[in-house]
Amino acid sequence: MKIVPQLWLTGMLFATVLFGTDANEAADLKHFRDLAETRSYTLGRPVSPRLTQDGSAVIFLRAGPRSPVLRLYELTIATGKERELLTPEQLLGAQEEKLSVEEKARRERARVNLKGFTRFDLSQDGTRLLVTLAGKLYVVNRADLKITEVPGTNWLDPRFSPDGRSVAAVKDRELHLIDLATTLATPVTKGATEFISHATAEFIAQEEMERREGYWWSPDSQWLAYQETDESGVEVRYIADPFNPQTAPTKFFYPKAGSPNAKVRLGIIARTGGPTTWITWDAEKYPYLARVVWDVAAAPLCILVQNRAQTEQHLLKVDPTTGATSPLLRETDSAWLNLDYGHPMPVWLKDGQSFLWTTERGGTWQVELHDASGTLIRALTPATFLYRSFVGIDEANRQIIVRGSLDSREIQLRQFPLAGGGGTYLTHGFGSHSAKFSEESGRLIHSYELFDGHAGTEILSAAGKVLATLRSVAETLPARPTTELVKTKSPLSFDAALTRPRHFEPQKKYPVILEVYAGPTAKTVNAVARSYLTDQWTADQGYIVVRLDGRGTPWKGRAWERVIKGNFIDIALTDQIAGLQALAAQFPELDLAHVGVKGWSFGGYFSAMATIRRPDIFHAGIAGAPVITWANYDTHYTERYLGLPQASPEAYKVSDVTTYASELRRPLLLIHGLTDDNVYFQHTLQLADALFMAGKSYELMPMMGTHLAGSSDPVVRLREAQRVIEFFNRHLKNAEVKAIDASE
Repeated sequence: MKIVPQLWLTGMLFATVLFGTDANEAADLKHFRDLAETRSYTLGRPVSPRLTQDGSAVIFLRAGPRSPVLRLYELTIATGKERELLTPEQLLGAQEEKLSVEEKARRERARVNLKGFTRFDLSQDGTRLLVTLAGKLYVVNRADLKITEVPGTNWLDPRFSPDGRSVAAVKDRELHLIDLATTLATPVTKGATEFISHATAEFIAQEEMERREGYWWSPDSQWLAYQETDESGVEVRYIADPFNPQTAPTKFFYPKAGSPNAKVRLGIIARTGGPTTWITWDAEKYPYLARVVWDVAAAPLCILVQNRAQTEQHLLKVDPTTGATSPLLRETDSAWLNLDYGHPMPVWLKDGQSFLWTTERGGTWQVELHDASGTLIRALTPATFLYRSFVGIDEANRQIIVRGSLDSREIQLRQFPLAGGGGTYLTHGFGSHSAKFSEESGRLIHSYELFDGHAGTEILSAAGKVLATLRSVAETLPARPTTELVKTKSPLSFDAALTRPRHFEPQKKYPVILEVYAGPTAKTVNAVARSYLTDQWTADQGYIVVRLDGRGTPWKGRAWERVIKGNFIDIALTDQIAGLQALAAQFPELDLAHVGVKGWSFGGYFSAMATIRRPDIFHAGIAGAPVITWANYDTHYTERYLGLPQASPEAYKVSDVTTYASELRRPLLLIHGLTDDNVYFQHTLQLADALFMAGKSYELMPMMGTHLAGSSDPVVRLREAQRVIEFFNRHLKNAEVKAIDASE
């Protein structure tokens, strides 16, 4: 065993890596280098594929199997011929791409960590493409691949007008119109200041509402709706670069729970500029602009607005000439209303006489058909179907295509008729299926990732026939994880996943590591093999890794999720423990006398809470990027579940990790990126300070990076994983675990 001297600072700062034998480290480094350099074997797969309007070709992005740089490609469906359209090297040469602060923030909100052409736009007639690189904007003719650079830099969110004659884009906090005949860019809006911006979504819209657009073209290309954001009342936070203290900190507007949000209003302006018609609704009562839909010529511009408590929302149609609004739908929920993150609702039929809407009103997510006045015609999906997201509407065949299944662990594609009645599955492989539908051509881009490790992207006809396959150059999984998906034999029947060592010995007992999230908006148990690659490495160190989805997690109905209202931790903690105990009864190889818990973000929060509050169950914990004090997390997320802190102080107190800091009796390791602009490093410092003042020992590993610190660097991933295993080995394997009575 080769040991390297390390720095040990218990209670204040701790940073160490454990090195095993040279051979073992070489194997481990190769494993994590493979994971990092292949992005868990996804690099080289087609990204963001789009069908041309006539359905003859697919435009898509793709990187190399170990290169994070995305290039632009085209596949001709009839011939199966692929051609490379454009590479970043053609535009930048040997220069490295440099991103503006605004672009970095946009990518952080979207969790984009690739390079090159991270997005593109395709004109409706399919003749032109639009890409940005290093803040510069380029128009590409598909026919001859002629490239035209638009003058200027730091362009954000460029999009073609529906008629293809112009491009709208944001620069210097103003919306600009670019005439493609001349490439002349003209500001459409004016009046931006340090605090006021036009045509960009505010932080919480991007981070929490899944709304990243700040402007919308009218279907006839003559008008633009745009957002004006006033952040003058929003709390300012600063993030410094610790490696470069001579550099000024970066400024962020961040509305923490209970504090003022950005003031948002929506205006309509002609493509040539001129006066703005401001859309009127009761913004004091309904301050959140959650959705804007303006994409069908025969249908009205629609907006979805919410009250701050997110217990009431109104779908409004807008008169674009006056800005007046009138109601289409009203939704209420005594706990909270979720937004459909999969597709902006409503979806209008082409004749403008009816629209689709998604709701949890009946207890589970369902797709409904409403007439133009908002009156319900019928539900199209049954309550027993676990709807995930909307794919498209096939008006020619009078049916919709959605994602979901009867099993919360998998996602299939299913068609349902507009006339009502039973649906038909388009896919069957156990895993996760997604799709994009082109109504003009009636063709579907189907992407899948299965539990057996297979993945792919193919073009389907309306009848489900495979017309073409998009080539992947991704490396294949070297071996499928041993992960087994089960349902716990307990009254609530939790979804669970167990990953055992590859050299598992049935007669032995193994210490357990609970890999956890346990919070709203995310499931950890799913039928995708790639999800468990790191679990397998951990298990191979001599553990059984367990995942559980208890109450409070999504996709199992309204009551299942909303039971956590006003308290983030008690039910989540109860369910994870009940799930562990049920699994141990089913699988005696689980040693519940030696249990560790590890999670990131909300999972980091849970891990800290579990380690502190239930030392009788959890014998060591690792909390990565944890939210510690919810009063310091953002408004739209936190207040949805806990309410305003001024009105619900007890909810914030019971959900605050520092409330229980003096109870810590088990080893706890805190990990956090120093430049995290989602869960600020402040959170971990607050817990560290509370533990220090309570006289409790803890370990702290600060990292460089943002919320997903170091996830794309192979050495960082290895060192972090080694540090995690060293911690658990030390406290679960190599030391006697003292029994602690929870009543002490």
